[in-house]
Parts: sequence; C-alpha cells; structure tokens
Amino acid sequence: MNSDPNIPSNSDLNSSNSIDDNNQNTTAKNLKEQDGFVKLAMRNMVKKGSTSLFHFALTICGVIGSLIGLAIIFH
Repeated sequence: MNSDPNIPSNSDLNSSNSIDDNNQNTTAKNLKEQDGFVKLAMRNMVKKGSTSLFHFALTICGVIGSLIGLAIIFH
C-alpha cells in the first residue's frame, strides 16, 4: 500500500478511532477532576446565586468601611 511509514493505512485509522473515543472519555473525566480553584468557585457561585451575591456585597462594604475608617483615623 503506502511506502511512507508516516502515513497510516486504513486499518490503522479504523483501530485508532476506537482508541480516540476511549481517550476522549478519559480526558473529559481528568479535566473534571483537575478543575482549578477559580472554576470551582465560579460554579459554586452560580449554584448558590443570591447567597453568594449577598456575601460578595458584605465583603465590599467591609473593605470600603475599613478603608474609610483607616482614612479617618490617620487623617
């Protein structure tokens, strides 16, 4: 068939398709297991909705209040 060893034959292509399907399933599982902290935090925030927004607003108010308090103290 092909004399070039870099070009796979048809039988190689057929067998590699089933291997690729298994590889894709394994890769998808590994990606879910290796989700980053930010991605997990965002997913959690979407699930909890208003609770996360309330805590975010409290945090912003606390930071702004602290900065104003420090500005008043050290004025």
